[in-house]
Amino acid sequence: MTVELTSLPYPTEPFASSALAKLPFTLLAGPDVLEGDGSINLQSAHYLKAMVDRLSKTYAIEYYFKSSYDKANRTSITAYRGPGAKQGLEMLKRIQGDVGVKLITDVHSVEEATLAGTVVDMIQVPAFLSRQTDLLLAAGDTGKIVNIKKGQFLSPHDTINAVEKVKSTGNTNVFVTERGTTFGYNNLVVDMRGVPIVQGYGVPVIFDATHSIQLPGGQGTSSGGQREYAITLARAAVAAGCNGLFFETHPDPATALCDGPNMLPLTWMEPLLETCLSIRSLLLQSAAKTASTSAQPVLV
Repeated sequence: MTVELTSLPYPTEPFASSALAKLPFTLLAGPDVLEGDGSINLQSAHYLKAMVDRLSKTYAIEYYFKSSYDKANRTSITAYRGPGAKQGLEMLKRIQGDVGVKLITDVHSVEEATLAGTVVDMIQVPAFLSRQTDLLLAAGDTGKIVNIKKGQFLSPHDTINAVEKVKSTGNTNVFVTERGTTFGYNNLVVDMRGVPIVQGYGVPVIFDATHSIQLPGGQGTSSGGQREYAITLARAAVAAGCNGLFFETHPDPATALCDGPNMLPLTWMEPLLETCLSIRSLLLQSAAKTASTSAQPVLV
């Protein structure tokens, strides 16, 4: 018996759309929080900038240094939060001047968004605040790129409502960052379908490899983490077509003042990114080849 194979066309994946495919690969990376006098953060920024400079000889990368001035949702009242907005933004400004990097940091109120918008290049809306209308509008009003961390309680489709709030200000430079979904207690799971779903709305997607392997509140008075799985998830997200990666990374995660169990050592970053960027290159080549080849029915 001879069966004619279907001529159903191979699907065009959202990441390969003309607008998203032209974007450089975006890297958001740095220690979770500003520590002490900022020397650890400065050291990390120098290390990451040098790494990106090397990788940029082969790949198109847009790098933003990330550190928070206030971790406002720490598990315990005794946990270290950071230097606060005023001092923290001054520290970030010095890092920017010394190293020559773009900056991203998270904000928690309308006032913080306005203040941070005078310093950083990208405003981040934390996952737990990703539906707060006034905060999203204030972030949009800064005119800076806005990165919305997808709430652990939101579906990919739900995130678009937050995007539209920002875009209502006239600011269309919006990213969504996938960082896992609550899975029972003290655990997260990542559904990679979320990458093409959000991209299907024309919105670029960043994958947060380090918060996705966090165990929220898993150590009682702090969160735990399984950093060994961040590598696997990062590679999978790039294969799914994400537009960039988010990593929290530290010279010595064991001594970090926040989120140490899920941060990556700085020394892991370059080999991991080389692999991820190679995967992305192959993915784009494959998408271009598929787009230029029309499906033909074949007899077998």
